[in-house]
Amino acid sequence: MAKVHAIAVTGQAVLGLLADNIPKVEFPDARFELYQTANFNSGMKEGVSLFLYRIEINFGIKTALKQTSTNGINRYPPLPLDLYYLLTVWAADAIKQQRLLGWVMRTLEDCSSLSANRLNHYSPEADVFSPHEKVELMYQQISLQELSNLWSAFKVSLPFSVAYKASTVGIDSAIFPDEIIPVQTRQIEIVKN
Repeated sequence: MAKVHAIAVTGQAVLGLLADNIPKVEFPDARFELYQTANFNSGMKEGVSLFLYRIEINFGIKTALKQTSTNGINRYPPLPLDLYYLLTVWAADAIKQQRLLGWVMRTLEDCSSLSANRLNHYSPEADVFSPHEKVELMYQQISLQELSNLWSAFKVSLPFSVAYKASTVGIDSAIFPDEIIPVQTRQIEIVKN
């Protein structure tokens, strides 16, 4: 399973995938950035921002996971997370914004399964994801109420945004459970008072 940097690497990989494939002729000034709440106050001229607005433990997978064994060493089961992103497109006018949004959504649909190779490619650390891992990206319905709550938290009017879920990012534990050594012999001791 993945190392603790997996949350950040997942967001970097989504933006890296878009940046590597953007039609530069149509969107020459496009930027691709991970956002925090404060970033929405100034926004950007043209591009795509990705804001991690919710994280959930995937309990359906968590209950199925057992302690894993690597090279005969027992480990605690990974922490399976689903990451919820608000993807916002920025442009000078509505037509360009909608064209960028259409391109982004089509690209993410075409590349909805992010392999460990692709995820690790955009990471400053080596091998955050194990070779067999992958993260699935899927469009996520977001209610007008939930979007309104986000806008209220930002205290700004957001450009058009869509939500995506990255499922499932499994983070390995760095702690190993104590090894229980099987009983070899029994010894009975009688204590007299």
